[in-house]
Amino acid sequence: MDTLSGLPSVHQLLEDDRGRRLIAEHGRPLVVFAVQRTLQQERAGPLLDESRRWSSIEAMVADMRAPRLRPVINATGVILHTNLGRAPLARSAAEAASLLATGYSNLELDLRSGKRGSRHDAVAHVLCQLTGAAAAAVVNNGAAATLLMLAALTKGREVIVSRGELIEIGGAFRMPDIMRLSGAKMVEVGTTNRTRAQDFAEAITPRTAALLSVHPSNFQVVGFTERPELSALAELARQRNVLLLYDLGSGALRESRAPGLAHEPLIAESLEAGADVVVCSGDKLLGGPQAGLLLGRAELVAKCLKHPLARAVRVDKLTIAALAATLDLYITGRDDQVPVWKMIRADRESLSARAGRWAEGLNLAGVPAEVRSGYSAVGGGSLPGETLPTTLVMIAAERPRPAQLLDRLRLQSPPVIARIEDDRVVLDPRTVLPDEDERLLQAVIAAVR
Repeated sequence: MDTLSGLPSVHQLLEDDRGRRLIAEHGRPLVVFAVQRTLQQERAGPLLDESRRWSSIEAMVADMRAPRLRPVINATGVILHTNLGRAPLARSAAEAASLLATGYSNLELDLRSGKRGSRHDAVAHVLCQLTGAAAAAVVNNGAAATLLMLAALTKGREVIVSRGELIEIGGAFRMPDIMRLSGAKMVEVGTTNRTRAQDFAEAITPRTAALLSVHPSNFQVVGFTERPELSALAELARQRNVLLLYDLGSGALRESRAPGLAHEPLIAESLEAGADVVVCSGDKLLGGPQAGLLLGRAELVAKCLKHPLARAVRVDKLTIAALAATLDLYITGRDDQVPVWKMIRADRESLSARAGRWAEGLNLAGVPAEVRSGYSAVGGGSLPGETLPTTLVMIAAERPRPAQLLDRLRLQSPPVIARIEDDRVVLDPRTVLPDEDERLLQAVIAAVR
């Protein structure tokens, strides 16, 4: 007790010159918290001298203020990296969101009539123009779009789906779970690798509300496989007076036009093939913010928006602003400014030249580096198994070891996320933004030394 009685009081520390300086910089509530927590730890454990006590308080304040969500440099070569936030926004999209973030907007106000409007109106007309849909709506992600579609259009009735399309979305969110949550009764047909239109036809009953097709955008089944064309399912749905619902996944608005890259079904193609409602993501191949899109027949989209769940999964003004600006790049033919498509279409020559400059800079700084051929991936549940040729920079330093170097790179400012190939850390220029080169090299040099 005698030793503990020598501890300073909270008031004494706050009135100390160092306490006053911390309060001036970080605010009184946070400094009070740090002081109280430090003294509490001392009472439970070893006492600190004055210098270490202040170091502890300052470190606690700094840790509390350090942002947990930070920009990172993506040198993995995975374009739509889910852990890194998927699609980086175009500059115009970021500026549009920033402009609306600091003030008010007509999010749900019709400026012409002065009456309440719909937040979907800000993007629906452009989405319809780009895709040929009769109506469109936006929710907070692709899974929400699927859930809302099924809940509004099929609750309490049967939905027929191929066993080979009962996918698991990232985060262990499985299609059967989504269907169960929506209130639909799932009817599985076919097998994992082969399903035909006839399988769907034989499963239709008076209780059937819809046929559900799910694009396998995050996996591949190869070999002895078969799945019905969307147009064949559309014809069947029309004949039997049921709906055809399509979970497209990636949401591509344009052909990739990248050499060697497989074709990804477009939203417009899916609607032309006869789908009544198509749902997809906004932050994958569309290259916008996280969002889920519903597109299709006007009366069906309207029914979805009238469902109580629509409010629970609606998007905010920042998402609407960023999505509208992204769509504007497509409708004006400037989709080459969408970062995702810049990366996908980057040519081998420019990537090789950039990698060469990186290697030269690293070698001049004493970090052994070599260039080598390699491959990038689209990622993010898009174009599974498809790769793009690239040129990698391999860090040839013996120390630190590759796994340790990866750890060190993540702790730089800004953090650098790389990958290991053939027991070496490699950097892929395809996913490093143009203005990040110098910071990347500085981070690598610091991590190796």
